[in-house]
Amino acid sequence: MTNTPNETPRRSRRRTLLLSALAAGAVTAGLLGATVAERRGDGGHRTNAALQRDVDALTALGATGVQARLTGPDGPDATAVGGVADVTTRQPVPADGYFRIASVTKAFVATVVLQLVAEGKLTLDDTVESRLPGVVSGNGNDGRAITVRDLLQHRSGLHDDYPDYTSAEDFQQHRNDTVTAEQTVARAVAHQPDFRPGTQWSYGNTGYVLLGMIVERVTGHPWHQEVHDRIVRPLALDHTSRPGATPALPQPHAATYQRFQDGGPLVDVTEQVGMGTNGEAGLISTTADLDRFFAALLGGKLLPPAQLAQLQQTVPVGQDVEPLMPGARDGLGLFSRPLSCGGLYWGHDGGDSGWITATGTTSDGRRAVTVSLSGVQIASPDDAVRIAAAENTLIDHALCGSD
Repeated sequence: MTNTPNETPRRSRRRTLLLSALAAGAVTAGLLGATVAERRGDGGHRTNAALQRDVDALTALGATGVQARLTGPDGPDATAVGGVADVTTRQPVPADGYFRIASVTKAFVATVVLQLVAEGKLTLDDTVESRLPGVVSGNGNDGRAITVRDLLQHRSGLHDDYPDYTSAEDFQQHRNDTVTAEQTVARAVAHQPDFRPGTQWSYGNTGYVLLGMIVERVTGHPWHQEVHDRIVRPLALDHTSRPGATPALPQPHAATYQRFQDGGPLVDVTEQVGMGTNGEAGLISTTADLDRFFAALLGGKLLPPAQLAQLQQTVPVGQDVEPLMPGARDGLGLFSRPLSCGGLYWGHDGGDSGWITATGTTSDGRRAVTVSLSGVQIASPDDAVRIAAAENTLIDHALCGSD
């Protein structure tokens, strides 16, 4: 069964999860300051005392499973895990487990777009109408007024309309539904825009779906093929792929869970198609691959200096996100956030169906950290703030620590 643009949308938890995931980095330096103590562990990894403490803190907030990895310029990676991979078997979380990276996919799509800009096949000032004639129109939506830069930087004004599951029964019935990019855009333009393009900032997904469509129109290849050919294969990201309409994850992986009503049971929602067929949230990966990708991107291995500089031209985040992300600014596919030890870190996070992924990389690309949470339950704004604070503590400790 395929969702249609005029289908009644199901209640969405996507934005709540997404904003909490974006909020990694949202607490002040007063919560920080632990020193990093490391020792060699088994399997070619280091055990990092601060990393393990911070993973344990996230587990204590209710995530069923947590895995984190710190990659630096010298020595083996440091890894830490907490919780369980499965609430029934109680198996431990794998340190190299696969997970759905959700909106972290946007950073990959943005990198491809900026590569096309560097090659002269696109400009940031190209309009949506010039690349996708007639796709964004009606109800006050005007593709002639929206630029590629607006899409990359969440300044298009397009209204997101994404379905989600309302109950365990709804999940079982619809978990293998596929949603095309065209259907997602049709949902969006059925609404009036949230604001005039370029005048405000509001985090959304539809803009990146349009960017995926533009990549295909310019190159003749689907966005995920360009991501594979331009990023995944050159960097040997052997554990990063697009599952498409395949609901299962490769092994090993932790399961993820969702509670559809307060006090209700945890429902295993690991196997689903969801937005896996779309351009904004379609990849699965591992902590090692994400660290490698962001280190390469910030280290100048994927973009020429001019385009890397364009990526790092930022604007303030919106008022709905600023309380969760003090000091954060949005570039072209990456967010910058302050570090307690000085300077900035860059990354992009994502969340959906109990998954939350938080990433951070120093401006020179020398240190990168990724943390993946599974089975996260967010029942209130306070839950989101607590999770954001714990994620930020982990990222700041990892990136400010010494090798």
